[in-house]
Amino acid sequence: MSPQGASRRCRHRCNVGTLEALTRLEVDLTRVLVPRERRAGEHRVAATPETVKRLIGRGCSFWVESGAGLAAGFADADYRAAGATLLDPSAADAALCWREADVVLCVQGATLADGDPGLTRLRPGALLIGLLEPHGNTALQELLQRQRLSALALELLPRISRAQTMDVLSSQANVAGYKAVLLAAAALDRYVPMLMTAAGTIQPARALILGAGVAGLQALATARRLGAVVVVSDVRPAAKEQVESLGGRFLEPPSLEQSPAEVGGYAQQASEAFLTAQRQQLADQLALADMVICTAQVPGRQAPRLIDDAMLAGMRPGAVVVDLAVAQGGNCEGSRPGETVERHGVRLIGADALPSSVPHHASALYARNLAALLEHLLGGRPAGAGGALSLDLEDPIVSGCLFSHAEGAVAGVSVALQPVGGVA
Repeated sequence: MSPQGASRRCRHRCNVGTLEALTRLEVDLTRVLVPRERRAGEHRVAATPETVKRLIGRGCSFWVESGAGLAAGFADADYRAAGATLLDPSAADAALCWREADVVLCVQGATLADGDPGLTRLRPGALLIGLLEPHGNTALQELLQRQRLSALALELLPRISRAQTMDVLSSQANVAGYKAVLLAAAALDRYVPMLMTAAGTIQPARALILGAGVAGLQALATARRLGAVVVVSDVRPAAKEQVESLGGRFLEPPSLEQSPAEVGGYAQQASEAFLTAQRQQLADQLALADMVICTAQVPGRQAPRLIDDAMLAGMRPGAVVVDLAVAQGGNCEGSRPGETVERHGVRLIGADALPSSVPHHASALYARNLAALLEHLLGGRPAGAGGALSLDLEDPIVSGCLFSHAEGAVAGVSVALQPVGGVA
């Protein structure tokens, strides 16, 4: 079929399913485009040869920009062998491929709105899926609506049992928690495990983990594997069982009349009175800690400040703090995104992009999450069949992460009220 014919077919299918009472949106899933990531320092890729082959078996076809997976260890030849067509971004026909794409899979989707034509090259009705930094990002939402593009922001995906295989925040938080402990151990001025030598016994390092979410639990498991003694603090009393099952000691939260719990799998915002009581409780633990992993975040809000300057001054010189919440303001005073600084002899590591530092496995997990989401959208369509991809706006998975609507509205979904996960 000629490009002109394909374009007419895409427009026809997009117009036929014109959202009766805004309950269903029909998007033709003929071409899936996987671009190279534009953000500096981003080494992940949104599809791997494994997931390309898997989705081709469901009736999808793929364009993958050449070099898209190289930083993550996936060669162009591997994508070609999986059945994808490689696309040279500088070639004359690249713009045509963008115009003909029905779905774009990406990691840092918000970056596609900057610099090169990017999202403006997509046809109306196309679907963008990725991390879109949706909270407060009205400029991106307006651009998507102006271009009449649909978009699913993966940060807004609801944490329900049916969506577990699609949860990119959890899969990437796992990577972040693991790598954070390795960074702390490498920067520490002492051994992590207990060692018994001819020169005497070395006591194990003490680790303090703030936040018992996905990243915190993975940090706990990793620190225990290295031989550390681990204490975990979390605002949710219900986290105690998980912490103790992994060999950690749970630090009971302060007893106040109203302690924060969780909604939809995410921690709720704690009151300032609760945070003050928690900081006082943490001060004694920080004085004993050799390494501290900060993972506490609140959906769509500034990260709670748990460690202030006075508390840092009470820590022993040579201790290490890894702040995974630094991009949201940080749990530790003085931490800076992407930098390592010293304060009162304590080394502060602002770890804001750890999943990208483990790009091969982070990409493999992320791509499987996206493949599961696409397969969910495909529904009961038989393997190998073509046709339209249906976005059911009454499906809590779709409505929960719908950031932009092809018809220019978000179908009553309020982004400000949707939970966004962090590494916690």
